[in-house]
Amino acid sequence: MTSCDGPAAWLRLAETPGVGLETARKLLAAFGLPENIFSASPKALGELVSARIASQLTGAPSAELQDLITRTLTWMEQPGNRIITLADADYPPLLLNIPDPPLLLYAKGNTALLHQLSVAIVGSRNATAQGVQHAEKFAAALSSGGLHTVSGMALGIDAAAHRGSLQSFESDRGSGSTIAVVGTGMDIVYPARNRSLAHAIAQHGCIVSEYALGTPGIAANFPRRNRIVSGLARGTLVVEAAVHSGSLITARLASEQGREVFAIPGSIHSPLAKGCHQLIRQGAKLVESAQDILEELTPFLTQAPAAAPEESARQDGHPLLVAMGYDPVDAGTLAQRSGLDLAALTAQLLDLELEGLVEVLPGNTYRRLH
Repeated sequence: MTSCDGPAAWLRLAETPGVGLETARKLLAAFGLPENIFSASPKALGELVSARIASQLTGAPSAELQDLITRTLTWMEQPGNRIITLADADYPPLLLNIPDPPLLLYAKGNTALLHQLSVAIVGSRNATAQGVQHAEKFAAALSSGGLHTVSGMALGIDAAAHRGSLQSFESDRGSGSTIAVVGTGMDIVYPARNRSLAHAIAQHGCIVSEYALGTPGIAANFPRRNRIVSGLARGTLVVEAAVHSGSLITARLASEQGREVFAIPGSIHSPLAKGCHQLIRQGAKLVESAQDILEELTPFLTQAPAAAPEESARQDGHPLLVAMGYDPVDAGTLAQRSGLDLAALTAQLLDLELEGLVEVLPGNTYRRLH
């Protein structure tokens, strides 16, 4: 596989210096799949990006970038490892609805969990003993109720939430498990003391990241990954948080994404309760038990966004929409995905276009509208 097709092309696009998330989406909207971007003329690219970036996209990738692509493709060959791109039909549906979904997700473990109903549980890294107990018990109860938990695998509340879900999962098969969204490359465990927890999550849950292999624990990456924590979940529970806590960033993102926000109240004398009290004053739902959350969220268990990819295909009523995914795709790639010959594919695409479900873009590419 070269650096200009399939996952390798997505990796090259994501990691080309100067091409951020916004620029990548602009290029994809104009040219379709990454392969088309790399085969475009410098002049065509120059209408969207600087001459320097256009040169990088049309020339050969640097030795450093090629090495990263090769290492990542090798990583993908290991059991349980995969990359999910915006063009994949099984990209997490809730995550597609946030303003800035990741271009791609590195995933390890059971990726089916990314399509099921989840609650984010976040809080202080320097949690009190009572806060840790709350996080573990809430996570275990929510897991027993069939909800998965999402958190960031940090020390304190995050780790406690993951542990609580795993304990419930191991004692009650078929209940909810846990998803860890990390702020490093998938080949790094941060913090290192969570290594055994990371292994347990990879075995019984799922670990995801938007960062390339080898990315260390850079401070700026953790607040950014919080949009994925809240974006994968139908609601976010804040257990303990100081007034300037990063957990309040996650809660704010959840609110902006149209998700529920829950908070556990605490002592008026505790600094780690002040953030939760602030959220409650701003409209977050005060919760005293996991049942409060289950009553709010379990109605979503029967709704389409929480369905597995196969179920979504039946509800959408057309397998070609699922094969198309949510990113521009050319007819050749779509024929390969769907197994249809070009004549049958063209006829079905025309029907979908007439029904307002698909639009045709420049370059003979197609994009799903619903």
